[in-house]
Formats: sequence, C-alpha cells, structure tokens
Amino acid sequence: MRTATYFFIFLNLSLVVFEEPAVYPLPFLVTSVVEVLSLLVFFGRLTHFAKVTLRNVFWKDTKNICIMVAILLSLTDLAIYGVLRMYNMRSIRWSRIVRPIFLINFAESRQIRRAFRSIRNTLPEITYVFLLFMFSLLMFSLMALKLFGERNLQTAEGLPYFKNYLEIVFDLYVLVTTANSPDVMMPAFDFSSWYALFFIAFVIVNTYIFMSLFLAVVYNNYKKHLKVMFGGVNY
Repeated sequence: MRTATYFFIFLNLSLVVFEEPAVYPLPFLVTSVVEVLSLLVFFGRLTHFAKVTLRNVFWKDTKNICIMVAILLSLTDLAIYGVLRMYNMRSIRWSRIVRPIFLINFAESRQIRRAFRSIRNTLPEITYVFLLFMFSLLMFSLMALKLFGERNLQTAEGLPYFKNYLEIVFDLYVLVTTANSPDVMMPAFDFSSWYALFFIAFVIVNTYIFMSLFLAVVYNNYKKHLKVMFGGVNY
C-alpha cells in the first residue's frame, strides 16, 4: 500500500509535464484517465485508513480532511475542464496547486510533513530579514531613478533606461541573482564609468551581505525547529 501510494502520488504530480500547456503533450483523455485512477487510489487508501481508525479520531485529523477536499476539488476541476473543452472553451486547470497536498498529508509522508512543518515555523522568523532586504532594494531603486532617470539614457534595444520605478525594482531584483549583470549597468557605464560604483555597491550590499544573512537565518532557524521536533537530537 505504501509503495502504491508513493507511485500514484509521483504519477499525479508528473501529469503537469504532459497536461496543456505541456513539455511533452499527451491527449486529454490519457491524462484525465491517469488522474482519475490516481484519485481513486488515494480515495481507496483513505477509506482503508478510515476502516482501521476510530471514527472520531479519523474525522478530527486535519490531514484526512485535506486529502478529501483535494480529491473533491480535483474531480470538480477535471469535470469542468472536460465540459468546457467539449465546447471549445479555453480554461485553466486550477486544481494543480492542490496536488502537493497528497504528498504531504498521507500517513506515509511523516518525514515530509516534519520538514514542511519546520519550513512553516521558520518563515515568520525570516520575515524581518526579508523586509530589510526589500527596503534596501526599494531604496537603491529610488536612487537609480534619481541618478539615471533624468539623463535620457537608452538601452541597447533603444528603450528608455531606468525611467519607470517598478521596472527599476524588477531589474535590480534580477541583478541580485547577477543574471542580468553587467548588461543592466552598461548604458550608465557608457555615460560615465563612475556610475559602475552604484552597481558595485548594490551587489555588495544585496547579493553578498543580505543573501548570506538570509541564508544563515534560514539555516539556523530551520535547524533549531528540526532539532526541537525530533526531541533535541543534534544534527
């Protein structure tokens, strides 16, 4: 039962690769049959668990309720999508976002639930670091708007350079990953090489300092919650 449950969870999650829009598209009938079969297995596993569990215990367990709701939502979405497809009406499979619930909430996934719970408990404690990072990003974006916005600079494609504040925020957010470096600074660098200091300072503060701090806070808090969850065992 455990192997079958894991197999069909994997199969259900893998459908996203084959459903429209897909990497390797398969006919809707094939993917829908596989999904219905997976949901039947999940329902059978839940029914089996209900037979060997006290009724009041079963219905008080949030995990079981989540699985039942996820099955109902998936079947409803599949039926609506199928009907709309028959009438050539475009629709979106919104129930895909509930599929990880099956991976987390089955009794066999105890270790995954523990890891997920540790992540959930860690999130509030990293909020302050994230807010500081966002504040830094917004301030640097405002500085970039004041420095470059009035100089009528253009990108290599001939578009206005650093004229829109929201676009600046997005470009500098991407620069944190260095994915658009050094292209994002070249129009300013061509105007004056001294402007490179702004981008160097931005990368040092946000990429090297804030990202390292962010990683340290996430790791330490995750390890702390995991240690508490496993009864003080050192990891």
